[in-house]
Amino acid sequence: EVISFSEADYEGVRLPHDDPVVMTLMVELFTTKRILIDSGSSADILHKHDFDQLRIPVDQLKLVKTPLVRFVGEMVNPLGSIDLSVVPGTAPRQTQVQMT
Repeated sequence: EVISFSEADYEGVRLPHDDPVVMTLMVELFTTKRILIDSGSSADILHKHDFDQLRIPVDQLKLVKTPLVRFVGEMVNPLGSIDLSVVPGTAPRQTQVQMT
């Protein structure tokens, strides 16, 4: 389902703007708050601390050989990738998707 904004959502917003979008999602049956939506990034990154809080066994990670490059040019090797069930929205307007 398309996420869209109405004129009412723009009340008090000075245009043009590039404010970040922060939302709450249910990830693997845990409510995850303060998720930053970065429309300029092509990677969905979950930090190790957050991964540990989801109580997912590390052996479920799939090997990733491609390093990530930080904004300052530093290379970081990810621990791996994983497919997680994500539920955006609230009932009755919600959907469940698998994200890597």
